[in-house]
Amino acid sequence: MAKEKTTAIILRTFQFSETSLVLAVFTREFGKINTLAKGARRLKGPFESALDLLTVCRIVFLRKSSEALDIMTEAKLVRRFQPDRNLSNLYAGYYVVELLNELTDDYDPHPKLFDIADEALKNLSEGKSADREILRFELGMLNILGLLPSFEMCVRCGCRIESTDRVAFGQLDGGVLCKKCRVGRKQVASVSSGALRIMVEMANLDRQTWRRVEIDSRCRGELRGILNHYFSNLLGRRPRMYEYLTKL
Repeated sequence: MAKEKTTAIILRTFQFSETSLVLAVFTREFGKINTLAKGARRLKGPFESALDLLTVCRIVFLRKSSEALDIMTEAKLVRRFQPDRNLSNLYAGYYVVELLNELTDDYDPHPKLFDIADEALKNLSEGKSADREILRFELGMLNILGLLPSFEMCVRCGCRIESTDRVAFGQLDGGVLCKKCRVGRKQVASVSSGALRIMVEMANLDRQTWRRVEIDSRCRGELRGILNHYFSNLLGRRPRMYEYLTKL
């Protein structure tokens, strides 16, 4: 068994026995892994109370070569998720780890995805705007995983979409549609050109100008509706936080 060290975000925890936990964690170097932490529920041990949901910690684990669970041997707390009684940011944090858990595969590392998730949880814990942090995380995640919708070219025929007031967006097709390709398609929404520009900016991982993008309440509601439906199609179900996210 190889001994590995990495930084991890705690996604899910399950009681395994009176003293042990099984955890799903998203790591920077190895992607999502499932581990057994023996003795994690004891008051004293090698985990320093670092294994709560949404915490960021440095872990040491023994990587199994078979399908058996990896064994976590140490964990040191880096940062606890404490949004200071802000329920909006708390639920937003739950949504971040839900997407990480549902849309990533075991041992499929994405360092950039870890970084934007870590940044989102840090900013949410510090009280920054939940709707803006979630939009950035969602669109950045889609970009990194190769699931980002097409915003400028018709997703079916490849022609460039002219910038007009409203554009057809195919939820099942995965992006904008020209007038010709829009005919007969199911689950097509009408999206403003302003909302499209915001999504393009939020998805860009090479600059930080997304923080200066102005989003009014009307556009915020439009973006939330588009992305809620888009992620519902990706997951095959509504996100567990769907009812909350409609209010972001």
